[in-house]
Amino acid sequence: MTELALPTNVMLVYLLVFIRYVALVEVSTLFSAVYAPPAYRFFFCALLSMASVSGANLTIPLVLFESWISIFVVVIREFAIGALIGILAFLPLTALHIAGDQTGTVSGLAMASVMDPLSQNQISIIGQMQVFLGFWFYFCWNGHLLIIQSVIESLRLVPPGGLSFFPANDMSIGLWIQETFKLAVRMLIPFYCSILLADIGLGFLARTVPQMNIFVLGLPLRVGLGFLVLLMVLPLIVDILYENMERYIEFALKSVIAFRI
Repeated sequence: MTELALPTNVMLVYLLVFIRYVALVEVSTLFSAVYAPPAYRFFFCALLSMASVSGANLTIPLVLFESWISIFVVVIREFAIGALIGILAFLPLTALHIAGDQTGTVSGLAMASVMDPLSQNQISIIGQMQVFLGFWFYFCWNGHLLIIQSVIESLRLVPPGGLSFFPANDMSIGLWIQETFKLAVRMLIPFYCSILLADIGLGFLARTVPQMNIFVLGLPLRVGLGFLVLLMVLPLIVDILYENMERYIEFALKSVIAFRI
């Protein structure tokens, strides 16, 4: 198959790898912070693409650029691969976000919500604390470097320039989304169980001592119990996040193999 001239071919390779990184940065909550200007994010993607292509032997066939339809398919394919890595690799942080939001709700702090600077949505205080704690540990474990390394590995597994618009086989994404919700439930079980036991105790107390105002006593008890349980289970939550970080990155790479021609 004929190929383009070397300078043009190299520029096309850079462009397709750049699109893959743009998709990763735009969909992942770790890189797409709203306080980072779009120009900085695009410059960051350009630097990553130049660093990734320099160590890879990639070429683009000329036939892919004979029509606008093939160009459109190639660009959408690269964007889908980068977005798929960004979404699937960060599912543990998504589970942590869900668990933190529900933790604030069951602890009686649902009304004490703040604006999340990452997602621009209202989130509970405990949820925001857990999310930032997860981000901090993710950076400490070099998770951001593993994500970039996974994109470089995807260039070897699924080279840019293919016309496979749809995945060739089942990627089991539904199963892994189910695993993500199970991961969030594992983080939430201690809070639900402790609040349930506290509500049962308050119910018995309301029956035995009717003169006591349980509604006034219940709210500070739930908040205090929520903070106490959070203090005890935070190390376990960090361990759960650490156990699943590389596991979901490997799953993201296995999923993008479905786009291989």
